[in-house]
Amino acid sequence: MTAQQNTSLASFTGDANPYGGGDPYADYRTADLPFTQYANLADRQLGAGVVAANDEFFAQRENLLVPEPAEFDPEHFGHKGKVMDGWETRRRRGASAEHPWPTEEDHDWALIRLGAPGVIRGIVVDTAHFRGNYPQAVSVEGTSVAGSPSPEELLADDVKWTTLVPRTAVGGHAANGFAVSAEQRFTHLRLKQHPDGGIARLRVYGEVVPDPAWLTALGTFDVVALENGGQVEDASNLFYSPATNTIQPGRSRKMDDGWETRRRRDRGNDWIQYRLVDRSQIRAVEIDTAYLKGNSAGWASVSVKDGEDGEWREVLPRTRMQPDTNHRFVLPETAVGTHARVDIFPDGGISRLRLFGTLTEDGAARLAARRQELGG
Repeated sequence: MTAQQNTSLASFTGDANPYGGGDPYADYRTADLPFTQYANLADRQLGAGVVAANDEFFAQRENLLVPEPAEFDPEHFGHKGKVMDGWETRRRRGASAEHPWPTEEDHDWALIRLGAPGVIRGIVVDTAHFRGNYPQAVSVEGTSVAGSPSPEELLADDVKWTTLVPRTAVGGHAANGFAVSAEQRFTHLRLKQHPDGGIARLRVYGEVVPDPAWLTALGTFDVVALENGGQVEDASNLFYSPATNTIQPGRSRKMDDGWETRRRRDRGNDWIQYRLVDRSQIRAVEIDTAYLKGNSAGWASVSVKDGEDGEWREVLPRTRMQPDTNHRFVLPETAVGTHARVDIFPDGGISRLRLFGTLTEDGAARLAARRQELGG
């Protein structure tokens, strides 16, 4: 079963020029896509995975979710041919010498498990370095299936798929972007390429919609974590790295896995503003400066406000930060709010912010209602 809900941005079409040497990204086609402000729900760090594909003869499906940009080595060949950094299928053929061409219905597919289920705002199908071997068109469908379904269960006839990106022509060596307007919660995607070819990367931008029953069972949890439904709303500076890194799962693994600002030459300070999963009671704070040594924040404070029009209240006063250190604070009294803000002085960075607490009664009810409204 398939329903269709989509708003598509203009995408690139046609071949790119053959690689002529030098920087392989010099003629890469891209655009400013507004939905990239949201978190990548298909991030491996959140637990996303490519669970199946019908064909991966030339290049394996797992490359689709590699976080780094695709690489290109013109001299790298293997026993199957040119080694590409992406997902690439074999060339499709027709049924006979009289009809050697693939049919209109022929396509290859891959199933993607989102790392965090949620509402999708935009999708990027990146064909970097696929210049003459990219698909003629792509399409993307989404579904919501509870638990940890197998590929066979996802492909069963009773699973309802919603079209997020209808069959659309794309361009080679380009970031093909598509805005999505379906107000539903999705757990899995089906990416199709028509009729065959290669895709370097897939990015799925949106808002996490957590399972209220799971959060209730956890009791105390991180109410600003991306995987639990927290979001970055704004930040003073994003020069070196995105502020969303501060609410990613796990500890930072290297310097650019946190948030770092440029050096300030004024008397101001840098900050990040967050929206919590919903109205929460915060009892403890963690500020980690892992891998930030000569560039960690000098001091940090945390404030909370209750509601969009609420006033900011400082719950952790300006406190000295140590380089490459995880700082833990138990608050003297519970802080209730819907938004949080970390201020660093005067500049530098932090790798992670954790706000441990529980949902308020009204916050839990609102979250449960939204989950139901979005189709579970």
